[in-house]
Amino acid sequence: MEVFCLYGVGILTERSYIYKVSPSTDTCNIPFRIDSSADGDSEGCLKGGVQFVDGDETVPALSAGFMCYKPWKGKTRFNPASSSSYVREYNHAPPTNLLEGRGTQSGSHVDIMGNFALIEDILRVASGQSGDEIGGDRIYSDLPTWSERIKLKL
Repeated sequence: MEVFCLYGVGILTERSYIYKVSPSTDTCNIPFRIDSSADGDSEGCLKGGVQFVDGDETVPALSAGFMCYKPWKGKTRFNPASSSSYVREYNHAPPTNLLEGRGTQSGSHVDIMGNFALIEDILRVASGQSGDEIGGDRIYSDLPTWSERIKLKL
């Protein structure tokens, strides 16, 4: 058995929020609100109280790929049968014109279903090719660096 994590990257994706206490005159009785005045560095990772990271516009790349990249690699407590696992990232490229529709190279969460490279990988695996035969891991994000920072007993 082989495990594949197939997902898009290259699009700013919401990860976390900066909150502030709501004014006591708030009629909705919501104790906290996003602090829209919080802005970060010139790289644009914090805008209007929202922290952005690399992902597919819905799921951060770390959430989509971490388990396949580290805890499921080799024989671990998360993979006692030592099944092979592969990370296949699809770097987002928006459509070049309106006629292209959603894009044949999209890495967006839903639009990725029209990504030709993803479709090819799925067809190759469905026809019996192994993860090594389709090229093994393909990583565009900083997943290896992020994964090394996570200390998890494997």
